[in-house]
Amino acid sequence: MSGSDVLYTPLDRKPKRDDDWHALQRVRNIETNGRASVLVDRWDEDWTRLAWVRLDGIATILESGDERDRAAELLAVKYPQYQDGSLAGRPIVRVAVERRTRWDASG
Repeated sequence: MSGSDVLYTPLDRKPKRDDDWHALQRVRNIETNGRASVLVDRWDEDWTRLAWVRLDGIATILESGDERDRAAELLAVKYPQYQDGSLAGRPIVRVAVERRTRWDASG
């Protein structure tokens, strides 16, 4: 993994909350310590196929600017649910990945 790996994830609207994204716990965590971990797992009925990968890095909230706009564009291309413009004006979390850890049940 190179030093330039970056992960982007949007801050989606939360229907049960007011629209102040600063109130979200994950945002407060990023604003407090500037770090994030992202865990992606593979689950299967056959437990010998279980696996996960964890990405740790420096996190920032992109509220505006060219990088935020490009990240929103890339997310909309990859995920159909964002093609309706729902990311317009929404912050994007940027994680500059520093470390990757993986595990799988097969060893």
